Amino acid sequence: MNDSTIATVRLGDGGPEVGVQGLGCMGMSFAYGPSDAGESRATLERALELGVTLYDTADAYGAGENERFLSPFFTAHRDEVVIATKFALSIPPDDPTRRVIRNDPPYIRQAVEASLKRLGVDVIDLYYMHRRDVNVPIEETVGVMSELVREGKVKYLGLSEVTADELRAAHSVHPIAAVQSEWSLFSRDIEAKVVPAARELGVALVPYSPLGRGFLTGSFVNAEQDLTADDFRRQQPRFTGANATANAALLEPIRTVAEAHGASLGQIALAWAQQQAAVHDLPVVPIPGTRKPTRVEENTAATRITLTQEELALLDPVAAKVAGTRYADMTFTSAGRE
Repeated sequence: MNDSTIATVRLGDGGPEVGVQGLGCMGMSFAYGPSDAGESRATLERALELGVTLYDTADAYGAGENERFLSPFFTAHRDEVVIATKFALSIPPDDPTRRVIRNDPPYIRQAVEASLKRLGVDVIDLYYMHRRDVNVPIEETVGVMSELVREGKVKYLGLSEVTADELRAAHSVHPIAAVQSEWSLFSRDIEAKVVPAARELGVALVPYSPLGRGFLTGSFVNAEQDLTADDFRRQQPRFTGANATANAALLEPIRTVAEAHGASLGQIALAWAQQQAAVHDLPVVPIPGTRKPTRVEENTAATRITLTQEELALLDPVAAKVAGTRYADMTFTSAGRE
């Protein structure tokens, strides 16, 4: 490991060893407006050079396009990367704008075969249930996922946006390596129940949107005014109207800490997320998304920033003051079901 390469951590008890920061790849072909394919490919390569080994995608990102885009990179570096993808958000053929949550066994088997084909690999390293269908017992869903492990199609299992009780029920069927949930200076609801359950069971936390979908970097103030029409952040309550104005003011304590470290706002937000591993005594591997090599360099550098207790205390009240929920419909999140 050289001075710029990030450290590693095991992803849950018995899980794979990965860099302490991963890379969210969704935005390379979905959700955040236009992207440059060449720059995105360079970003993947630069991330690997810096020790990032966990790459996160899902079958629903661009209706499979994100998996297809990542395939050449994955196959070229198969022994160096840990591939994480997800199932559960089915896209109806007659309405590509909709997502239907499915956790039923036939769908899971269909989904894993499709992902393996798009990714161009023989096995998926970490396979997540993307969202929870409450009409299907989670034991049944994880039972089928465990069969995929025995069949050699999947190595490790993960869950996204599950409650503490759902995690315990799932873990009783098959070991869960990681839980992926939104966790950032703006989103801390999982700390009440999900994080303690993960610690108890030896499960890692993989925070998605640790940069508050970019808002914590200060890169935009109001989604409706600052982002392109096809950017899905324009539909999220926190980033529009009066909520956006109120939340922009909450960046001030982050800015104060950033100035003290000679760092960017985003680096402080990521340093806070990384430091939750020590605060809560469990593995934490954030997966900030970016499409630029320079941003990967900035993000991974945040793993070497340690915030003082005084700085953590200054940042602690931020989340409680955030205006607006993280989704317009919170029933699909762990917080909406706890």
